[in-house]
Amino acid sequence: MDVNAITEKLIRGELIDEAGFAELIRADSPELRAALAGAAREKCRAVYGNAVHIRGLIEFTNYCKNNCFYCGIRAGCKSAERYRLSEEEILSCCREGYELGFRTFVLQGGEDPFFTPERIENIVRAIKKAHPDCAVTLSVGEHPKEVYALWKQAGADRYLLRHETADKAHYESLHPAEMSFENRMRCLRDLRALGYQVGCGMMVGSPGQMPETLARDLVFIQSFRPEMVGIGPFIPAKDTPFESEKAGTLEMTLLLLSVIRLILPEVLLPATTALGTIHPRGREMGILAGANVCMPNLSPVSVRKKYALYDNKICTGDEAAQCLGCLGARIRSVGGEIVIARGDSKLKP
Repeated sequence: MDVNAITEKLIRGELIDEAGFAELIRADSPELRAALAGAAREKCRAVYGNAVHIRGLIEFTNYCKNNCFYCGIRAGCKSAERYRLSEEEILSCCREGYELGFRTFVLQGGEDPFFTPERIENIVRAIKKAHPDCAVTLSVGEHPKEVYALWKQAGADRYLLRHETADKAHYESLHPAEMSFENRMRCLRDLRALGYQVGCGMMVGSPGQMPETLARDLVFIQSFRPEMVGIGPFIPAKDTPFESEKAGTLEMTLLLLSVIRLILPEVLLPATTALGTIHPRGREMGILAGANVCMPNLSPVSVRKKYALYDNKICTGDEAAQCLGCLGARIRSVGGEIVIARGDSKLKP
């Protein structure tokens, strides 16, 4: 099947197989990206209008017990300047965010043993008690099903857990032996079974990734039907095994954003900080490619540079929650409008 036929099938909402996705990825060109972006924007507007949903991101700990080969806060990264926010500091971030207009808070951190299931349960309960009209999203890695259930009962609404790659061999090339592809997929299935709105996603251009690898990711996303997909270009981090690897590209990330929007028109699709890091207008380009979520940083200014998953991460300026007006102007420049609401996914089970 030629690329035009695959593109037409995608726009019509028909299922694409792995070979079709791989062909589309190999055919990347400015013309193909423009055609897919135009169709993706139409699909997004049909579901969400010109709304761009905002989430207040709180990076509350950069301690992590894992040693993922790509990550700047991996346990073995000696140059990482570690920190943890207290429960009161987290609640203070939420209070400030609420006043600024945020109605979703995203608690993101490494897999930090200090933050036991009970500690996170207490934090979720405290946020929901103070802001019952807000959604709480957790992004704290792999845990047993009973732990996810505890947090769901406490009031957590959403959970973000990038699958990183749907290819087992590729997964094993990115992670140490004690982490398994099967467990990552088990976590995502458990989260879905417990009734979370689930987010998955992958790095674009990670070492060893091929068109066929990305095609497998797209088939997984097509079948799993997550409420949110977070993708961004791979950016190397110092003091990691991948510090000298080549970064992923803006162009392929934009192509994949459009493809994901066409696969799942109702998905919540962020224009990520990583996009803004590799290009000054990366997030605006992401919105033009079909993204409809931005996640400004609500973390205390003193720790923003320390949550360094990759090198040169932007952490002052328009990505800061306190500069919502600046971000709003950027979003309006590409036809979007910030919406103050919980911003739940419209994806039907």
